[in-house]
Amino acid sequence: MSDRKRVGDYVMDLVFFAGMTATAYFLARNILSTFSTHFADPEKEKNDQTRLRAKANLQRLLKSRQGQDGDDEDGEFDGEGGGGADSGGSSRRSGPRPEELELNEYENMIALEVVAPEDISVGFDDIGGLDDIIEELKESVIYPLTMPHLYSHGGSLLSAPSGVLLHGPPGCGKTMLAKALAHESGASFINLHISTMTEKWYGDSNKIVRAVFSLARKLQPAIIFIDEIDAVLGTRRSGEHEASGMVKAEFMTLWDGLTSANSAGVPSRIVVLGATNRMHDIDEAILRRMPKKFPVTLPGLQQRRRILQLVLGDTKRDADFDLEYIAKVTSGMSGSDLKELCRDAAMMPMRETLRSHRASGKKMSAIKAEDVRGLRTDDFFPRSAALPVGPLPPRANKTTAEASETQSYTTTTDDASSSRRRSNNRRSSAASSSAKRKSISGRNGANNDDEYEDVLEDSAIVAPALD
Repeated sequence: MSDRKRVGDYVMDLVFFAGMTATAYFLARNILSTFSTHFADPEKEKNDQTRLRAKANLQRLLKSRQGQDGDDEDGEFDGEGGGGADSGGSSRRSGPRPEELELNEYENMIALEVVAPEDISVGFDDIGGLDDIIEELKESVIYPLTMPHLYSHGGSLLSAPSGVLLHGPPGCGKTMLAKALAHESGASFINLHISTMTEKWYGDSNKIVRAVFSLARKLQPAIIFIDEIDAVLGTRRSGEHEASGMVKAEFMTLWDGLTSANSAGVPSRIVVLGATNRMHDIDEAILRRMPKKFPVTLPGLQQRRRILQLVLGDTKRDADFDLEYIAKVTSGMSGSDLKELCRDAAMMPMRETLRSHRASGKKMSAIKAEDVRGLRTDDFFPRSAALPVGPLPPRANKTTAEASETQSYTTTTDDASSSRRRSNNRRSSAASSSAKRKSISGRNGANNDDEYEDVLEDSAIVAPALD
C-alpha cells in the first residue's frame, strides 16, 4: 500500500515538473522573442505607426478617386455603349483598391506625402494672369495623363511628358500652379520633400527614391512634385559627395531608364513636376528628361489687374477706388509682392479706426466692422513708400501701357546712371580739394590764406556745375 502511494507521488511530481517546465519554456520564448525583435528592429513601433497612417491616407485618397470615377462614368459614358464605357472610364483614373495595396516600409514613408485633392483649396480659377500656361498644362499634361483614350489616335507622340519644369522669378505662382494641379488633375499627387529623401544610413536614400517610383506605379496616373528641384537634382560635379551622386543616378535611372515602360512598350503614366527659380543649376540630364518647360515670369499689366481683382476679392472699397491706376504703377512686382501690398493697404483703414478709438478713450471691443472705412487708392501709397503719388494717368490701351512701362524703366535706368556719375564727380572733386588743403597747410609763407581761399573758390565753382 505504501509502495503504491509512493509511486503515485512520483507520478504527480513528474506531471507537476513537466507542467512547470513547459510553462517556463513558453514564457522564456515569448520574452526572448520580444527582446530579440526589439533589439533587431528598434524602430518597429515607429514603422507600424507609419504603416497605419499611410494605409489610412491611401484609403481616403483612393476611395475619393473611385467616387469621382463613378460620377464621371455615369455622367459622360451613358450614351456611348458598353465598350466605350469600358475603354474610356476604366482607363481614365483606374487604380487598385485600398485593401489590395501591399507596401514596404519605404513606400509607407512616401505614402504619407501623397496629397488628397480635398486637402487643397486652391484651384485654377484662383490663379490670376497665367491662363495660357494653365490651358497648355491641361491640354498637354493633365488630359493625356488622366484620359489617355482621348489621345490614343496619336500613339506615343501624344502621351503625357515624362517631366514638366516651372521656372521663373520667386513669387510668380509656380508653387500655386502645383497646388492647383494637385486639386484638379485627378491624378495621385506625391509632394516629395527634400527631407524625406535624406537619410543618415548609407544607401537608404536610394531605396527611398526607388520607393517613390514604385508607389507612383501602383497609384498611377501620378504626379511627383519636387519644389526647388535644383537643390535635389543640381549639376553633378567632381567634388560632390558620393551619396548625393548616387541619389541623382538612381532618380534618373528609374525616371527614364530600362524599366520606365511596361512589357508592351507603353510608358508609365507618371509625370515629374519641378519648380525652381535657378534653372541653370539643374543637371543637363535632368533637363533633358523634362521636355515641357513653362516660364512663369513677372506679371504684365493685364495679369496684375487680374491678380489684384482676385486678391482684393470682396474687400470693402471706397467709391473712388481706382484699380486700373494701381495695376499701372506696380510694374515689376510679382504676384507675391502684390498680395503683400494689398495686405498693407487693407491695414490702413483698420489702423485709422483703432487709433481714433484709442484717442477717444473707447474700448476696442466696441468697434464694429461698419465703422471701418472702405479701401482707398491712397492707402497703397503711404508717405514712406517709394511708389509715386500723383494725378491719375489717362486711360490707355495695352500697347500704350506697355510702351509707357518700358519708357519709365529706361528713364529710371538713365536717371540712376546720371546720379552715379554726379556722385563720382563730387567725390573726385572733394578728394582733390582735400589734397590741395593738405598741401597748403604744409607750406610756410604769408600767402597761405590767399591760396586756401583760391581752393575754396574752386570748390564753390565745381559744385554748382555738378548740380
